[in-house]
Amino acid sequence: MVDVLDNKRSATKFRVLVEIAERQPAVNQGEIAEAVGVTSQAVSEYIRELVDEDFVDKEARSRYRVTKQGVDWLFQQASDVRRFADHVTEDVLGSMQEDAAFATAGIEAGDTVSLSIEDGLLHATPGGGGPATGVATTDAEAGAVVGVTGFAGIIDLDPGEVTVFQVAPIRSGSPHGSKTLAEAARAADVVAAAGVEAVAVLRASDATPDVTFAAGEVAADAAGRGLDVVVVATTDLAGRVTDALRDAGLAYEVDDL
Repeated sequence: MVDVLDNKRSATKFRVLVEIAERQPAVNQGEIAEAVGVTSQAVSEYIRELVDEDFVDKEARSRYRVTKQGVDWLFQQASDVRRFADHVTEDVLGSMQEDAAFATAGIEAGDTVSLSIEDGLLHATPGGGGPATGVATTDAEAGAVVGVTGFAGIIDLDPGEVTVFQVAPIRSGSPHGSKTLAEAARAADVVAAAGVEAVAVLRASDATPDVTFAAGEVAADAAGRGLDVVVVATTDLAGRVTDALRDAGLAYEVDDL
């Protein structure tokens, strides 16, 4: 079990430290008590404990700062909670929900099916021989949509490759085409653009973007489904793209045009 979820005291201690981090250095224990749902006396006791553990430094009366050790502990606990939440939503609840897939052959409701990702979309094949399986909830002919629930296993899928091309904003000069970009765009499954200049560079390279908004999120979702992605972004928007890719745990390359 995640440490901060082991018991109420651990969870409250975590929340008190979060409130201190958010309000530092001037810390009003009454406000923290109201936010967390405990008494001011309890908050005072938690703060003393956090100071003793070197998670918090007391600078003066009602003035506290979270130490580096405290920040590291918050990050660790927050990461553990996030992983636990992902497990609940994806592994536990995910197996209970119903999703749609394309049937690769005739399927009847109640059949066990093997699941796979093709062209970024979920496909169901009669039989349970694959690493990921489910149970059909509807009848479907080959090529039709079938409902699937009771998910088990993990779909064997390698993430797609992502290349981020950075282009200069308009203040640095007019966009121009690139042979390298043209070749990369033709080979990619998905081409995304972030910024007007990015769209202009793609057009000048005889390439058409599939999406022109939320490029980082789209790239992360597509690559997570096994698709190769090219993203063209202005230098001032490239950070948003790479942040989304890092948050999704995906590798990527960055090239300048």
